[in-house]
Amino acid sequence: MSGTDDPLIEPDRLAAELARPDTPTLLDVRWRLAGPPGRDDYVAGHLPGAVFVDLDTDLCGPPGAAGRHPLPDPAALQAALRAAGVRTGHPVVVYDGGDGLAAARAWWTLRWAGHRQVRVLAGGWPAWCAAGLPYTVEVPTVTPGDVTVRPGALPVLDADAAAALAAADDGVLIDVRAAPRYRGETEPIDPVAGHVPGAVNLPAPGYVTEGRYPAADVLRDRFAAVGVRADAPVGAYCGSGVTAAQAVLALHLAGRPDAALYVGSWSGWVADGSRPVATGPTPGG
Repeated sequence: MSGTDDPLIEPDRLAAELARPDTPTLLDVRWRLAGPPGRDDYVAGHLPGAVFVDLDTDLCGPPGAAGRHPLPDPAALQAALRAAGVRTGHPVVVYDGGDGLAAARAWWTLRWAGHRQVRVLAGGWPAWCAAGLPYTVEVPTVTPGDVTVRPGALPVLDADAAAALAAADDGVLIDVRAAPRYRGETEPIDPVAGHVPGAVNLPAPGYVTEGRYPAADVLRDRFAAVGVRADAPVGAYCGSGVTAAQAVLALHLAGRPDAALYVGSWSGWVADGSRPVATGPTPGG
């Protein structure tokens, strides 16, 4: 496959690929925002041949001024991916616990790192189990990979670029958090509530349900409803750059492979107290 092919794979098709001699590299990225650790799920049972990769420590940098899930150090990411068996030019499939969040961020991170051949298991672990497909507790012996991380293969926004996009007449910055967080009525995680001035709100359930996406034309309509046009730049952010990676995946499915991710997202935005904060139901607050 190429990076322009369908980034999703159904359980039955993955099972068929895993039955072949040269199987895709399979990464289990199950993760929860607030414990218990995803590794516990992996130990209890996982797809045959899958290697566990930790979203927080392997696929992201340490939290700080750049947000709660910043970009990883390229050398550290390369070491983690090689340890998981990721090979240059060889397909990778990632899966999570079913909401599609960690898998989408893993998909985005590998694509950003220059590895084009990566797909997400549609519906994740629950879909695999619901299909009656086999799983195991056996931890595979991994042959180290040789992937080379080349950052920048997908577009990224920093705080200044996100602000400029939100303020532009010909672009859209989408805030995909729940509406009360966008409006500034509540903020369960970060120290300040509200949104980036000029950003529009499209909560994640508007384009994905339990890791499943509607058809491309439906996605285009839903993004168009908040101002996304085929000829104008678009980016997305959330609380820490995980849910927004899922939005970027949805935008790819809708025909917008140029969609940018504000990796720092709201946690990075409010780390600098001088940045403006909008509240209320409209982009300007």
